[in-house]
Amino acid sequence: MTHTADSPSPTRRIARERLARKREQVRAGAAAMRRETFHAGMWATRAPVWMWPALLVITGIGAALRLFRLGFPHRLIFDETYYVKDGYSVFNFGYERSWPENADDSFNAGDPSVIEPTPEYVVHPPLGKWLIGIGIDLFGADDSFGWRFSVAIIGTLTIFLIGVIAWKLFRSAFFACVAAGLLSIDGEHFVHSRTSLLDIVLMAFVLLAFFFVLLDREQVTKRLARWTPSTADPHRSESPVAEAAPPTAAARRRRDRKERDEINFGPRLGVRPWIIAAGISVGLAMGVKWSGLYAAAAFGILLVAWDVHSRYRAGVVHPWLGMLIRDSIPSFLKLVPTAFVTYLACWSGWIRSDDAWDRQWAAENFGWWQSLPEWLQWLPSLAHYHYTAYSFHVGLDSEHPYMSNPWGWIVQWRPTSFYYESYDQGDMGCLADKCSSAITSVGNPVIWGLAPFAVLICLIVWIIRRDVRPAVILAGLAATWLPWFAYQERTIFTFYTIVMVPFVVLAVTYCLTLLWGRAPGRQASRRRPRLARISTALFARRMSVGIILAAAVLAFAYFWPIYTGEVIPFTAWNNRMWNITWR
Repeated sequence: MTHTADSPSPTRRIARERLARKREQVRAGAAAMRRETFHAGMWATRAPVWMWPALLVITGIGAALRLFRLGFPHRLIFDETYYVKDGYSVFNFGYERSWPENADDSFNAGDPSVIEPTPEYVVHPPLGKWLIGIGIDLFGADDSFGWRFSVAIIGTLTIFLIGVIAWKLFRSAFFACVAAGLLSIDGEHFVHSRTSLLDIVLMAFVLLAFFFVLLDREQVTKRLARWTPSTADPHRSESPVAEAAPPTAAARRRRDRKERDEINFGPRLGVRPWIIAAGISVGLAMGVKWSGLYAAAAFGILLVAWDVHSRYRAGVVHPWLGMLIRDSIPSFLKLVPTAFVTYLACWSGWIRSDDAWDRQWAAENFGWWQSLPEWLQWLPSLAHYHYTAYSFHVGLDSEHPYMSNPWGWIVQWRPTSFYYESYDQGDMGCLADKCSSAITSVGNPVIWGLAPFAVLICLIVWIIRRDVRPAVILAGLAATWLPWFAYQERTIFTFYTIVMVPFVVLAVTYCLTLLWGRAPGRQASRRRPRLARISTALFARRMSVGIILAAAVLAFAYFWPIYTGEVIPFTAWNNRMWNITWR
């Protein structure tokens, strides 16, 4: 039996039937994804109008609280002794210069002229210090308000940012405001926003990168929800009568091959500019502290896992292969090189200088780098600088009274005291026999008391319901917490948890959304007694959410004196040390 072009062979007919079945599977998967996306509110890209002024009000209140008496105490506290002076140095000279032994006294008195012309060896990248230097330049080196101004503004902006992130995750304007409000009244976030350290700047860029990953996922989800294979149009006729020129056998084979590839692996997802934005953000995070590298790795893994998940939901036959073939290399090139170039740009002041620390190392030491052009001589010098800084970091094991273990971070087991002064009666307005003035970086007890349960609930809900939202929150928490377990022998502190704070707040907020529940639908109105029971239970759950939020606000007000350094009786300070490890 012979076969013409219009009469395909049995093998080709079986292949086409198999392709048709796959096409229907993909259409069913894409349709299911469209329904799921619609019901999840993904198409509701516009938030209610009232949400934006509400977030601005919450952010404005957070700003007022952070800027109130920001200049107190008028002296360098805790690690401000490094970062404020380095901020002044970097902003004025492009790199860190050394200071004499008693430089803090001169700087506190408003005299930074004691700075020396020799370079200083530091182990953190310069970007955070550049940002601190902006506030010093605006208000003057003699104004302690200016020392802390930049971090206060950065901390305030993250309140608004987490509200937008919560909207993207939960599609609830109310819980977007809840997340912003909880962050604004968390003690860790509040104290860091009023102290000129690098960690809240690191947190801001990590949170921004997380936001861009969410935007990329929103774009990809919409793209896949609209997708059907380009050659699988159900309205397309394959009849020669309907076409001006019937396709040749070779053209049909090319078309079938293209359709098979698209069904097996899914479509290409285009430029994906939000991955580039995320790469810039993690590069800036690394430019503040190297621990931003963990966020880059975690968010890269999150992008891979999310790409596979989205292709699977869309009905792609081989989602893993689709991710590897379509997404992996383009996404890697958008994220990693972008982050690396951004990170190098943070060192521009050091690169352009002549006498910064280790800047002339390549010129003073013989090696393969001598063959590099002169304009690249800075590269091996910078590499050597990084090697020595890394050796310092991993070898830091000196004892410190406030060092802590990562196992206790999730419950604030050993918070860090940034400032403490003891006064006798009559000093600084002290009316008791003995008074205390303290700034303690301890999280809001309500938020952190719920944190371990929130993390556990997120894990359980992710496993049982396959809900992506708690998985994403846990990914952010893993990026900012888990890496520190590899350095348990190193000197580390609970104040590093400031980078975890937004993800702890999101985890608690997610659990509050579960507790809040949904109002019964119209069909339930046919059964009045059951509707009454549901309404009573729902009212109780929502009252519970309200009580938790009110308790968080009251706890913040109660701990306000030890967040801001107010002079209070020693007994009042002691009453706020709820755990003996807080002292």
